[in-house]
Amino acid sequence: MTKSLQNEGESVVKDLVPFFSEYTLNAICETAMGVSLQSFDIFQQRQYREAIHRMGELFIYRISRPWLYYDWIFSFTPTGREQRKILKILHGFTKQVIAERKLYHEQTNDRYLRGTDTFAKYDDTELTGIRRKRLAMLDLLIAASREGLMTDLDIAEEVDTFMFEGHDTTAMGLCFTLALLAEHKDIQDRVRNEIDAAVQKNGEKFSMKLLQDLPYLERCIKEALRLYPSVFVISRILGDNVKLQSYFVPAGTMIILNIYLAHRSSDFWPNPEVFDPDRFLPDRIRNRHPYSYIPFSAGPRNCIGQRFAMLEMKAIIAPVIHNFYVEPIDYLKNIEMNLDFILRPANSLRVKFVPIRKTNGS
Repeated sequence: MTKSLQNEGESVVKDLVPFFSEYTLNAICETAMGVSLQSFDIFQQRQYREAIHRMGELFIYRISRPWLYYDWIFSFTPTGREQRKILKILHGFTKQVIAERKLYHEQTNDRYLRGTDTFAKYDDTELTGIRRKRLAMLDLLIAASREGLMTDLDIAEEVDTFMFEGHDTTAMGLCFTLALLAEHKDIQDRVRNEIDAAVQKNGEKFSMKLLQDLPYLERCIKEALRLYPSVFVISRILGDNVKLQSYFVPAGTMIILNIYLAHRSSDFWPNPEVFDPDRFLPDRIRNRHPYSYIPFSAGPRNCIGQRFAMLEMKAIIAPVIHNFYVEPIDYLKNIEMNLDFILRPANSLRVKFVPIRKTNGS
């Protein structure tokens, strides 16, 4: 990403939503699926991303119209017919990702899948152009299907879930974090100083350990997710009867948890509308209600990819802030939000990237 921005020369303005979505989709495919999107044309990738967005809009449209809850009624409406077309696009993309990975295993006679080679020594670069050393999530699903533990449909459903959850939510987290840093130059400068010092200490290189040792950047990301949680509401079905103050809520009831409102409640957050990364200093977290901050949900059904998401966001933001000043073009206070599966800007959210001229001593 940083190289692509540098290749554009002088200052460049980007709409953050499509810009980050492209990179996070490729990241989840490379890491969780073991598939590079180099073999997918740009149109396919854009069509998939747009289909996810449109699917979320149709979901909100349907859920706000109770008479469309019945599948047989919905299927006869123009919206129902549109949804079928969108699902065809989404499932087609997923099937191609799975097919690419299965083809790879056929070309390598399942050596990598069975683990009969030594991953650190086996180099399949000539075959795929990418050296792989670890099993991707999709590899584990394919292995389970070979043992009769999963069907092809089971695999497709898991891949659908991870592809959506693993790229769109992270992309929005990146958008809001970078937009907030652009609007708060003092905080951006402090993040840059932390990153520059860590990079200099690490021999001018980024590494996994370096990314794990950027506490202020991590606090900035957490605060951005407080103000703009990608998943802004979640639902749960009660397993037991619950008494909420004077109300009795029976088991089996679906309850809606509004994360967006909880994150901005003055009961838990002084000056809740203010962007203040130091809210997440250890001494300020200590006595806070554990469920006052749940950008990745909480409990046994929380997001299993939250550590990956945090590391991915740091891996993308750190090189950008190290190499560019970011300046706001659009301000968040003027941006309307679209509510579908996730919280996203309804219009463009643009930021200007201004290259930092590095000297030998910096």
